[in-house]
Amino acid sequence: MSSETRLANEAWEAMFRAQVALLRTFGADDVWIEVSQNEYDVLYTLSKSANGMSMVEINRGILMTQAGISRLVARLETRGLLERCVDDHDRRAVRMVLTPDGARIQKVVGRRHASAVASTMTRALSHEQLEQLRDISRTITSAIHPTHTDQESPRIRA
Repeated sequence: MSSETRLANEAWEAMFRAQVALLRTFGADDVWIEVSQNEYDVLYTLSKSANGMSMVEINRGILMTQAGISRLVARLETRGLLERCVDDHDRRAVRMVLTPDGARIQKVVGRRHASAVASTMTRALSHEQLEQLRDISRTITSAIHPTHTDQESPRIRA
């Protein structure tokens, strides 16, 4: 194995282990009162789109199976946090949008989650390291998916 291959695999493993540690830490936070972490992920993803999203677009932004997202969206719709609306450009298509209550809960939980994320990340990394991590992560994402913007990057329930 070449040294470059070894380094690439060590970097991937370190990044993956850090992600697992962060996800477990964030999942254990006491911020998930109104909604679960997965439900919040859907609300957060939809909050970034003024015109709502199709199920395909939601699926692109969240690392879950299509069936899992469909069940999650159905639960959120039943709870009155999401609603279906007709797509303005394709009257046959349906888009999911946040209801006012869904937007409110996303903001409430989002503030608590952002505070917990900041606490965890700043405990582990300096300001400069956080900037480096952000920039490196964006570089990886844009190299793999050149058309993705920060808003479209798949999120992993955090």
